[in-house]
Amino acid sequence: MGKNEEDIGLPDGVSTVSNLLDHLCEKSAEHSRVLKERVFVRVAVNQTHVDHDHPVTDGDEVAIFPPVTGG
Repeated sequence: MGKNEEDIGLPDGVSTVSNLLDHLCEKSAEHSRVLKERVFVRVAVNQTHVDHDHPVTDGDEVAIFPPVTGG
């Protein structure tokens, strides 16, 4: 994490947003820490907010919005 943008190819076995989040959590402890509370993680695919069961394909733009605090 700590990046505004990262280009990756779609890994084998990844077909949904949830699969992609799982893959990212395996990538590093920081990814896992930020993405572990999935209920609070919002995702957009090709600039449309989607549920975690939404399919992803190679070439999709996926934006991940981790939980934020404030008030």
